[in-house]
Amino acid sequence: MKRILIVKVTSLGDIVETLPVVSDLRRAFPSAKIDWAADAAFADIIRWNPGVDRVLSAPLRKFKKARNWNDLKEIATSICELRAEKYDAIVDIHGVYKSAIIAFIARGRLRYGYLNQDLGEQGAAFAYNRRFGLRPPTDAWRGMRVSVADALGYRFEEKPDYSVQLPALTRNLDISHGKPIAMLFHATSADIKKWPKDHWAEVARWLVERGCAIALPWGSEKERGEAEAIAALVLGALVLPKLTVEECAHWIQAAELVVGADTGLVHLAHALQKRTVMLFAATSREHFGVSEQGRSCSIGDEGKPPNVQQVIGAIQSVMKPSAHPSSQARGESVTTR
Repeated sequence: MKRILIVKVTSLGDIVETLPVVSDLRRAFPSAKIDWAADAAFADIIRWNPGVDRVLSAPLRKFKKARNWNDLKEIATSICELRAEKYDAIVDIHGVYKSAIIAFIARGRLRYGYLNQDLGEQGAAFAYNRRFGLRPPTDAWRGMRVSVADALGYRFEEKPDYSVQLPALTRNLDISHGKPIAMLFHATSADIKKWPKDHWAEVARWLVERGCAIALPWGSEKERGEAEAIAALVLGALVLPKLTVEECAHWIQAAELVVGADTGLVHLAHALQKRTVMLFAATSREHFGVSEQGRSCSIGDEGKPPNVQQVIGAIQSVMKPSAHPSSQARGESVTTR
């Protein structure tokens, strides 16, 4: 196996959770060239993984919204780049029309995709001349790894290796605050995923009482207003300035704890090996959650959001002194009693 193409187009959380596939392939085929086709909005995150040789990106989301001529030209250029190589295997682990079209356009002997019942969109089946096996009874993230490993004939190590290496900052973010930072990702892509403002404030106050500095990120003006509403209820809480994804990743890296809804940046926190608690209200925790004993956990579920005490209990479970040696090395601690 000399050259492999991964097709996973969106979104942030899915892109992050696909990174272990790169590490699996790199171990199985050390000399192979591994390329990845994705939406341009998420290309930089893929580049944070040194195991990827080439990122092929196009502004698909941007063009869909604005129908801009320059975006269309970029898409055409990306198609030429995509077809510049011939792949031994193309693995579409997205399974929708847009990913199938990319897999079909790419030049390759073997084009793998999910079985019809496992596809996100049934029409994607046209693109494949090989199929993954039946989707195993496991979460979505491990399921991707199983599918690719079974198709290409290798075994993987159970603990996922995200291999995220953040680039150096281009501006000073003044992240150091002298206290362990707890980042609360209250904002989500859909209102149905949100947790009540008063709940966030209660958890934040509990953390402040235990020596944490609270940082509230946001992405839109509406989310900024929500962050300010939470901060108004929590003495000393910091509403962060507008951040790029890269800058937000550096804040996450500096944090002692990340608590947030089912969003891509909370998945990134898990990938960066931070103590992480993910809250579920509208999607399946079993299918999309994150979990590593003593370091990260997911609570709540589809239609069953957690209450405040459940979130505090989850924080206590990941903030045990033995859970994260980096705290002890810096001489920091957070009392959870």
